Amino acid sequence: MPRPWRYSAHDAGYVRRLCTELNVSPLTAQVLLARGFLPDNGAASFLNARLTDLHDPDTLPGVAEAADRIVSAVKNGRRVTIYGDYDVDGVTATSMLWHCLQLLNAKVDYYIPCRMEEGYGLNCEAIRQLHAEDPQRLVVSVDCGICSKEEAALARELGLELIITDHHQMDAELPEAAVLVHPRLPGTSYPFGDLCGAGVALKVAWSICRKLGDGKHASPRMREFLLTAVGLAAIGTVADVVPLLGENRVIVRYGLSGLKERSSLGLKALLKVAGFEEKPSIESEDVAFGIAPRLNAAGRLGQARLAVELLTTEAAERAGALAEYVDQLNKQRRTVEQRIFKEAKELVAEHEEWLDQPALVLAHHDWHPGVIGIVASRVVEHFQKPAILIALNAQTGIGAGSGRTFGGHDMHAAVTASGIHLKSCGGHKAAIGLKVEAARIDAFREDFVKALAERHTVTDKDRELVVDAEVRLADVTRKAVLELDKLGPFGQSNPKPVFVAARIDLAEPPRKMGEGERHLSLRVKQMGAVMRAVAFGRGDWADEIAAVNGPISISFAPGINRYRGNETVELQLIDWRPADAVP
Repeated sequence: MPRPWRYSAHDAGYVRRLCTELNVSPLTAQVLLARGFLPDNGAASFLNARLTDLHDPDTLPGVAEAADRIVSAVKNGRRVTIYGDYDVDGVTATSMLWHCLQLLNAKVDYYIPCRMEEGYGLNCEAIRQLHAEDPQRLVVSVDCGICSKEEAALARELGLELIITDHHQMDAELPEAAVLVHPRLPGTSYPFGDLCGAGVALKVAWSICRKLGDGKHASPRMREFLLTAVGLAAIGTVADVVPLLGENRVIVRYGLSGLKERSSLGLKALLKVAGFEEKPSIESEDVAFGIAPRLNAAGRLGQARLAVELLTTEAAERAGALAEYVDQLNKQRRTVEQRIFKEAKELVAEHEEWLDQPALVLAHHDWHPGVIGIVASRVVEHFQKPAILIALNAQTGIGAGSGRTFGGHDMHAAVTASGIHLKSCGGHKAAIGLKVEAARIDAFREDFVKALAERHTVTDKDRELVVDAEVRLADVTRKAVLELDKLGPFGQSNPKPVFVAARIDLAEPPRKMGEGERHLSLRVKQMGAVMRAVAFGRGDWADEIAAVNGPISISFAPGINRYRGNETVELQLIDWRPADAVP
């Protein structure tokens, strides 16, 4: 089904004002306006975001008390254990706090639960183990724990001091930990509620450094550490797909800008195996498609501690070996992912009635629980509806599930409404995790899809492609495209600018390229301007475009292709249609 294109309206007077006042091209001005930034309302501050725009760390709910308790524990020689999550957000947050406390000569270690054996977040067995090993230790969770009421109650009963730092959606009843650190705690008013776990950890580390400085400023040594910590927080922020606006955008912009210069030995080795060693700078897409998948692969395949070790090791040889190993794990993860995706599509083909439902709930005994979240995203994209994939354990009869949303559906609300069938669940609007007995999956599916249907109906608005502006190919110059980078970093809620060029012609026949002819290459022309366009994974469009008798209209995100020292504009094709088709 063709996607509707929704064009953003522009006031010509505002475009001229922005061009003059900010000294930007019409392309940049139109994108700013399309995204709600007016000349007198945020355009300049968005374009010129600074590191000093980050909010004071002690204004984040719970941070000041958490930092006081951590500093006190360090001064009294108590062990501090960072209890992290196994995804990139949790791994970078864990590594960041570990580095911070190492610089303070603290007794610090970390605990990362095994994804397959322990599952997400705090668990009672781990709490008992940590208490038995050292009942005087302080446990600080990162990127998990805000829904861990039972585990927090156990820690309190045992006398184990527990600080919870998290960003996930919370229940009505909060855990009774010594301190809760969360940007959206009830009764508080922190101005930016979309920090990820690594962003929250950065604020905790920042507060610790200030308290050990003069109370307001960190020492020069710790300030240098904090600049390095912003780079780790940037990786976690991009990987966790939180909105790249506000503080998140500042963290990613400045964290990535200095990532290569301030990388640890392990991160340098990881950049090398990912092929980014020679790049002049690291971009958000490099993190999303190169760095994060490799770090994630360790956690998804049950070896997240190795990812933390990679980011914290001070031995160059060990760093290189770990980077190579997580690279191999990532290749293994891709193979497993492709097989599960194929089997998921086969399951749907065997149950055509599921296509009429507002969501898919798929289960299989031979699926890897660490990979189903990635595949769920691919299933959502393929079938254009929310999907939950469940990896069943034949021995226990329990399934571990991971789900992703589509359109305006609130996955967390629908799963919570169907919670009577589940052993546990957690997450947020866009992504959820759950555990369910195999015998209750059918009942859960029935109630879940009903709950989704009651809350939201997918419309063209959920499927539409938002276009920042209609342009001529001649307007998409190298200078203008490079200037658009000032609007980045790009990602969730701040996507790459999307433009439409109407009524263009083909300069030569469409060409399939790549392994299996999976990709599309076009050369298009309009009033003398000729450009190359590519569409990855859309080789099937070649024959369709070739069959059109007349001009076409294309939607695209422009970029710079760098090859052998040359820079040329290249269009990433997003969608297309015959020029006379209804937009």
